[in-house]
Amino acid sequence: MRVLIVEDDDAMASALLASARSAGHQAARVGRGADALLAHREHDMILLDLGLPDMDGLEVLRKLRQVTDAPILILTARDDERSVVLGLRSGADDYLVKPVKLIELLARIEAVARRAARGGATEPHRLQAGEVSVDLDRRVAAVGPRELNLTATEFELLALLARHAGSVVTREQILDALWGDAFLASSRSLDVHLSGLRSKLGLPGFIINVRGVGYRIEGGAPGQGTTA
Repeated sequence: MRVLIVEDDDAMASALLASARSAGHQAARVGRGADALLAHREHDMILLDLGLPDMDGLEVLRKLRQVTDAPILILTARDDERSVVLGLRSGADDYLVKPVKLIELLARIEAVARRAARGGATEPHRLQAGEVSVDLDRRVAAVGPRELNLTATEFELLALLARHAGSVVTREQILDALWGDAFLASSRSLDVHLSGLRSKLGLPGFIINVRGVGYRIEGGAPGQGTTA
C-alpha cells in the first residue's frame, strides 16, 4: 500500500517511514499541508499530523475530503476531546495520539485498509448514462450510435461525471482529478472544457449545473454496463 506521511517533525517522520516500509508498504513523506494536497493522488492512505507549519491539519483534512475518499488517519499530539471529535467528524477514519506504539499504528493502518477494501467497487469497462456511453478501454464516447470527437480532457471530464451519474461532482473534485490540484488549478480551464463537451454532446440539460457546488448528469446509474 502507498502511504503518504504528512509530518513536519523530521525524527517522527523518519520513524514512521521506517515502520511503514518494514511492514511492506511504500511510504513517502511531506512536511506541509499544501504539499499533501498535491501529493495525495499518488497514495492509497494518508497519515496526517495536525500541527503543520503552513496550515492547520484539520483544514488540510477538510480539503482532502473534498477531493479524495482515501483513508486518512490523524496522528497528532492533540489529545483533547474537541480535537478528536472535530477530526472524526471532518472525515478522518481513525485518530491516534502521540506518542503511539508503532506496532499499534501498523495494526490501525491494516484495519482501516481492510474496511476501505470492503467498501471498494470494481472499476467498470463501460459507463452508460441515458443515451451516452463511455468505453473506458477504447477511450471512445458516443451519443447513441454517434461517436464523439472529444479531446483527452473532455473525455476524462465526461467519464468522471458518468461514474457518478445521479450525484453531484464538485468543482474541486473535477479540478483535482483532471489537473491534480483542486485549490490552485484554473476554474476557467474547467469552464472552457465543459462548454466544449456540452456542445459536442448536443444534449441540453444533460450536464446540470448545481450552483455553487458542481455538476451532475442524469440518465443512468454510475458504472452501468460491463464490469470486470
